[in-house]
Amino acid sequence: MRLLEVFRTATFRLAFAYLCLFGMSVLFLLGFIYWRTTGFMATQADETINAEFQGLNEQYKRRGWLGLRSIIVERSTRPGQRSLYLLSVNGRTLAGNLPQWPTDAVETAPQWINFNYERGTEDDKEMRPGRAMHFPFGGGFRLLVGRDVGELTAIEGAVRSTLLTALAITVFFGIVGGVWISRNVLHRLELINRTSREIMSGDLTRRIPVHGSRDELDDLAQNLNKMLEQIERLMMGMREVADNIAHDLRTPLNRLRNKLEGSLMANAPHEETMQALESAISEADGLISTFNSLLLIAEAETGAHRDTLEPVDLSEVIHDIADLYEPVAEDRGIALKFVAKSPVMVRGNRSLLARAAANLVENALKYTLHSGAVTVSAWVDPRDHLAKFSVRDTGPGIPENDKERVLDRFVRLERARNTPGSGLGLSLVAAVARMHDATIKLDDAKPGLLATLIFPQIEEGEPESIVAQVRRVLPGPKKGPAVLRPGTQV
Repeated sequence: MRLLEVFRTATFRLAFAYLCLFGMSVLFLLGFIYWRTTGFMATQADETINAEFQGLNEQYKRRGWLGLRSIIVERSTRPGQRSLYLLSVNGRTLAGNLPQWPTDAVETAPQWINFNYERGTEDDKEMRPGRAMHFPFGGGFRLLVGRDVGELTAIEGAVRSTLLTALAITVFFGIVGGVWISRNVLHRLELINRTSREIMSGDLTRRIPVHGSRDELDDLAQNLNKMLEQIERLMMGMREVADNIAHDLRTPLNRLRNKLEGSLMANAPHEETMQALESAISEADGLISTFNSLLLIAEAETGAHRDTLEPVDLSEVIHDIADLYEPVAEDRGIALKFVAKSPVMVRGNRSLLARAAANLVENALKYTLHSGAVTVSAWVDPRDHLAKFSVRDTGPGIPENDKERVLDRFVRLERARNTPGSGLGLSLVAAVARMHDATIKLDDAKPGLLATLIFPQIEEGEPESIVAQVRRVLPGPKKGPAVLRPGTQV
């Protein structure tokens, strides 16, 4: 990626904005340190000058001009002296270590002055900065007391240069870091964009690379990959549904058409005509049931009912299903057992859970022989504290290599070809399980099949829905779901 493109990115703009904020913070911090350091040193120098001036003033009051002059001469000749003195009368120097009066010293009033002065021998002179307090006395006498502030000026310059250098280093590394971060982030975003373009071109098998850094971009890639897997699965499901509809529904539609056409063309007695119409209605009911099941599977897989999820007691749901199918089981000579300890709470859609439970019970009853048994159970496993629901039968079971395949649409095993149904029962159960984030397991019951739904833990303290509160406060008679009818083959 070209450098100019990096400068146009939102990542670089964000890094640059942070750089500006950080730079202003550094500038403020170093400026505050500079102001406090130089201010403290300048104040200390002024206090020293003022204290020395007060001391000389006391000496003048006690010893007069001659005593003041001798003290200034003695102090001016000390080795390594940093204090500056100058005592004059009518422009003539009486004592001190300054060659002449600074040009800024005004004779009319006492004042603080900053000036430059010469120091050294005739062969080696240098200009030094000084700060002094100038005070005019009466009779033409003038006194200047000050100090050499060369070290203070050097410190101020060093702090200023340090501040500018630190600011320049901050800006440099900020820009370099911004470019590096932008290029790194853009590289990973480009991988996401490239994968997206390949997917849009038709390759649904492509996935976004995950670097393993466990950062937010890895989380984004993983979530997008899960979404792509879901989209691919739905697309494959749509293709399979279209193929299965074309193959599995074409025969009953042709059979329905032929029956109606035969009844129309044949001059048959009234009773035969009525039988043909009843058979056609039965075929139509089967087609409607198949399409309703397909619609319900599509709604469950797309999460159309997720906003209706609420705390549901599984034991109540399967108790309703057991009551609903108990007459059917008695007619077939099958013992239908119900085992549950209330409550077994899950978060779900009561109607869809009832439909899934009804499909499992009905499939179990359909494949269980006379004098067999079907057991419907709901419990909370004490080992993992997960809510579980199972249907066990004593039928022929499902071969191990077909257990995953039977969860697809329109899949019917060879021994089920001659029984009513469309092969959508377990597909609906699998779709409802996915919508509830549950896991479906098909195990051998030896003999028979054990189908188990394992639900995730319900969050503690989750509020009840309004419907659940009404049911709890005003319990009514238990009724099975209105959409379920024993004997409806799905």
